[in-house]
Amino acid sequence: MDLALLRTFVAVHRAGSFTRAAALLGLSQPAVTSQIRTLERRLGRPLFVRRARGVTPTAVGDELAHKAAPHLDALLEITETEWDPDAGLRTLHLAGPPEFLTLRVLPALTPLIARGQMLRTALPGDAQDALAGLAAGHHDLVVTTARPRGGLFSTEVLCDEEHVLVAAPNWASLVDRAALRDTGPDALAGVPVVEVHESLPLVSRYWAEVFDTPPVVTASAVVPDLRAVLEYTAAGGGLAVLPRYLCEEALRTGRVVALLDPPVPPLRSYFLAARAGTLAHPHLAPAHALLLRAAAHW
Repeated sequence: MDLALLRTFVAVHRAGSFTRAAALLGLSQPAVTSQIRTLERRLGRPLFVRRARGVTPTAVGDELAHKAAPHLDALLEITETEWDPDAGLRTLHLAGPPEFLTLRVLPALTPLIARGQMLRTALPGDAQDALAGLAAGHHDLVVTTARPRGGLFSTEVLCDEEHVLVAAPNWASLVDRAALRDTGPDALAGVPVVEVHESLPLVSRYWAEVFDTPPVVTASAVVPDLRAVLEYTAAGGGLAVLPRYLCEEALRTGRVVALLDPPVPPLRSYFLAARAGTLAHPHLAPAHALLLRAAAHW
């Protein structure tokens, strides 16, 4: 059996698309199609069912992928780690939310710089953009708040972040905290809201999980960066819902005040994703392991 055909087959199986697999392998889409047809002829069985968007593996295709993928990954690990002395110097391409990369991920990766690791980061518009870039081979690792689905990705839970309802001290002094705890967000009437988007993603999640009601407010200020939301809020902009890791120092120094301490605070999970079969790459494996170790203390 030609290993190149099996490698292409596994890439298509994981990607769910000839086009995405071609991009990952550095081949043309017709070349990938030709290789899969050749493999199907040799086996005498169809491996994929062509759909309007992508392909779906047949039962035979799933069985072959289950048997072949671990061995191909092991061969890749051998060739990458033992026979390519310069592989560790390949540039690591990383993507994720700008605030989390800035305050958590990038500081954790600095030990790799002493080993000569090159690093490039991207700040996609949202989690789906980041995962699409990972699937297309533009990124090696992605930190995301959306759990990746499907066999194309290898995913680990990185950490959970707690969300905190905060306000500038001048606005906090006007809020009846007991009423907020006992009767809900009506106690916040008149306090301006600062958010990252008009749809109020953080406020809506907090209101739903803590108050069991949707917000009936609009943002007085929208700034598409959580660090800017923090600074604007602390300067007197109003109230905001922020990750605790981001506003922890501001809380400690009194620049902002936590308005509520719910028994079960809202949490959001971060995931660390790579393309399946790539974690053996020497430029990727150390970064992946380093982030998982660091996240245990976040």
